[in-house]
Amino acid sequence: MSTQFAGYPIDRIATPHRDERLVVAPSFTAGRFDSHAVDCPFVFSHHGRQGMTYVGWDGIGYQTGLAWNDAGQGWSEGRVVLARDASDPLRRYNAALTSIVRDNDLWSAGELTAVDGWYHGTFHAYPAAGYEAGPASIGFVRSRDLHHWEQVGSVLRPQDGAEWERGGLYKSWLLRHEGLFYTFYNAKQRDVWPWIEQTGLAVSRDLVHWTRCDTNPVLGVGGPGEFDERFASDPCVLRDGDFWVMFYFGLAEDGHAREGFATSRDLRTWVKSKEILLDVGPVGSIDSLHTHKPAVMSWNGRLEHYYCAVTLREPFELSGHTLRETRGITRATSAGIPPAAFPAAG
Repeated sequence: MSTQFAGYPIDRIATPHRDERLVVAPSFTAGRFDSHAVDCPFVFSHHGRQGMTYVGWDGIGYQTGLAWNDAGQGWSEGRVVLARDASDPLRRYNAALTSIVRDNDLWSAGELTAVDGWYHGTFHAYPAAGYEAGPASIGFVRSRDLHHWEQVGSVLRPQDGAEWERGGLYKSWLLRHEGLFYTFYNAKQRDVWPWIEQTGLAVSRDLVHWTRCDTNPVLGVGGPGEFDERFASDPCVLRDGDFWVMFYFGLAEDGHAREGFATSRDLRTWVKSKEILLDVGPVGSIDSLHTHKPAVMSWNGRLEHYYCAVTLREPFELSGHTLRETRGITRATSAGIPPAAFPAAG
C-alpha cells in the first residue's frame, strides 16, 4: 500500500488484521428477521457502550436489528428496532436502517449525536416482497432511545432524481456538519441487470427540503479493469483533520466486491484512490466472494472496519428460498497504535 494519496497518508486507515470469522451471522432459523442473511453494519458508541445496527433478510424483506458488544464479550443477539409495517406504503416490505447521526471524527468512538434530544437515522425500503425487489426509496427516522423510531422529514425517491439514479436508491449515510444534514447514497440507473451503481449526495437543513448535489454522482464508477468499474457504492463518510474520507466498495467485472476509499476537503468534490483497502479473501474464507459495505469507528485505540462478508456455500432450502451463500458481518482492525493527530492541510 502506498503511503500518500492526494496529500493523505493511506497507512492511517489500513486495517490488515481480519477476524476471519463472522461476528454477526444469520440465524438460519425460519421466522426470525435474520434467518436468511445479515447485512449493512453501522457501528457507533452510546453512553460508553459499543453498538451496531444491521439489516436482516427473512425471505420477505429487510428489517433492522440492534446489538451491543459490552466489555468486548462479543455481539449480543440482535433485537428488531425498525420493522416493516404493512400499514405504511414505504415500509410495507422493508425497513433497512443504515446510519444514525454520530460524531464525524474518524478517530472517535462514533458517539451518537442528538439534535434537540432526538437521534436521527436514515433507511431505505424496496416497494415489493423479495430480495431488493423494485426501485427503493430513502426515508428518515428519529428516536429518543434507539428502540422506538418514528418517520420524519420527506422521502428521497428515484423518480425525483436524475437519470443515473432512476433505478432505485440504496444504502445511505447521514451526517450533520455546520447545521446541515448530508445524505450520501448509492443508486443505479435502471432496475434491470446489468446496471451500474454510483454515489450521490443530497443536502438539507430540516430533513424535509432536500437539494441534490449538482455534480451528482459525486463518486462515479472507475474505468475498465479497475476494482470499481461496475459499482462505487455504500458510502461511510468520516472526518480526519482537514480531510473527509469516504470508505466505499467497488464491484469489478470479475464479480467480486472490494473496499476502497476517496477523500474530499468540502464533502462535495471527491478524489478516488485506486488502492484496495480490503480485498476478497482466499477460496474457502468467509469473504471469498465479497468484502463490502463498510462501517468504521475507533475503539480502544485502534481502527475497526466492519463489513459484510459473503462466501458461497452448499445450497439449501429455507422458507421457500434456495440459499447459495452465507452473508454475515465481520471486522478488520489496525495494528492498535493510535496515529498522531493529523496536521492541518496546507
